[in-house]
Amino acid sequence: MLTLHRVRGVRPGHDGEPIAGYAVLVEGARLAALGPYEELSAAYGSARVREWDGVLTPGRYEPGGAALLEAAYHPDPREADELGSEPLTGEALAALDMTETRWGASARRGLQRLLAAGTTSLTGPFTRPAVRTAVQRSGLAEPPGGRPRALTVGGAADFAVFAEDGSCLATVLAGRLVYRRR
Repeated sequence: MLTLHRVRGVRPGHDGEPIAGYAVLVEGARLAALGPYEELSAAYGSARVREWDGVLTPGRYEPGGAALLEAAYHPDPREADELGSEPLTGEALAALDMTETRWGASARRGLQRLLAAGTTSLTGPFTRPAVRTAVQRSGLAEPPGGRPRALTVGGAADFAVFAEDGSCLATVLAGRLVYRRR
């Protein structure tokens, strides 16, 4: 299925100004085209169109992925009254009975936070089996050479769309919309 992402601008790399009027076309897990929206719309009229009021970028890279997911506990919302809603580290983490199951659930909540921030890649290594499994299932990958890839035709459809205030509107991994701000 073809999806055309129409945005205010596209920043193909991590540096530079966005290219106004550009859009990206996604086919499956790959970027099929990158160019002016009007041209892509005319050439791929049958594509589903998603419109975002923001700038499409390769997304954020989180070099501290292991620390965020293996050295912090992300409380379950049902634990908010007792533990709060922010990640716990240090003595607060040491006081918890952390089973492998609990680490896995914490990692899934931490990954949701990362996706909501527009993260499209992160760095491990992830030594806890439950955390490693959660990361693998999330679709987030470690970039080759430690730097996220630029958006290129034929490359992975991993990107995020950011509003003018810097907040994330949407995160896409392998062509799948994995986060959308409500």
